[in-house]
Amino acid sequence: MPDAIPIDLKGRTPPSFIAVEGSIGVGKTTLAKKIAASFNHAALLEESELNPFLERFYRNREQAALATQLFFLFQRTQKIQDMRQKDIFQPARVTDFLIDKDPLFARVNLDRDEYELYEKVYRQMTIDAPKPDLVVYLQAPTDVLLSRIEQRGIAIERDIDKGYLERLNEVYSEFFLYYDDAPLLIVNASEIDLVNSAEDYTALVDYLLDIRSGRHYFNPTFFR
Repeated sequence: MPDAIPIDLKGRTPPSFIAVEGSIGVGKTTLAKKIAASFNHAALLEESELNPFLERFYRNREQAALATQLFFLFQRTQKIQDMRQKDIFQPARVTDFLIDKDPLFARVNLDRDEYELYEKVYRQMTIDAPKPDLVVYLQAPTDVLLSRIEQRGIAIERDIDKGYLERLNEVYSEFFLYYDDAPLLIVNASEIDLVNSAEDYTALVDYLLDIRSGRHYFNPTFFR
């Protein structure tokens, strides 16, 4: 876990359960780790490197899509179950995924018969999933995502193409346009530097500490 950046809470209480979301390469895991360190929350993070089908998926999405999707679904639901069991000891947590968004990737990647099978499994496995106290949705244009993916240099991501990221951005935007299951903060992540700019990070966290309900927007350029 990264070193915690000091945050002045100003008498405010951080949300107990924060979920950070966004497309591939937008920086959700980086932000989730930093928030967890700042608030002393537990971090529950996706472990995509453990998915044995992911490299094959990026090489040939049609052939490996169902196996890849189901592996991630099982992994995410297992993390949610583990989170419930540990709530009595560590009720505060940050995740870099929202289980409600899992079908987004399925709709993009699966054919009709595969999606029907996936949906049956999804309905059985996500019953009574806990709702976050805050969802942070990081948005960025496709070109920005491609640039960040290239910069981080993960080998299995080298075959991700622009068309696929554009489609993911579309379904994310549609999903969060109607999302109202939890307070939502939509962040313009195209200019924000969560790796190197403590100023950007602290401005974002200071803003989210005041959110208790509704839909909110954060553009880091307004806070510089």
